[in-house]
Amino acid sequence: QVQLVESGGGLVQAGGSLRLSCAASRSIFSINAMGWYRQAPGKQRELVASIRSGGSRNYADSAKGRFTISRDNAKNTVYLQMNSLKPEDTAVYYCNTRLYNTDYWGQGTQVTVSS
Repeated sequence: QVQLVESGGGLVQAGGSLRLSCAASRSIFSINAMGWYRQAPGKQRELVASIRSGGSRNYADSAKGRFTISRDNAKNTVYLQMNSLKPEDTAVYYCNTRLYNTDYWGQGTQVTVSS
């Protein structure tokens, strides 16, 4: 099992930046993949970015060039650096991982981008 706690959300103007953090309750060194998802009102939850233990990264088209996912195994934390934010990035952002065929989610952190 693992508990995930997100932080770093908030209100920012378009063009601004935020860094989200996801702290895990256990070592993430052996966890293969961790990711960030988001869910806007009335929309389905979607993958924003993911990172594997070897460092390979995957981004949604909407995030490419603006967002960067990283992981610090020593701190058991995954980050999402978001730059050049747009109003359409407004959503609740969730951290996710899968262990032994079970998905684990954090409680989410709200990101609101004003125009």
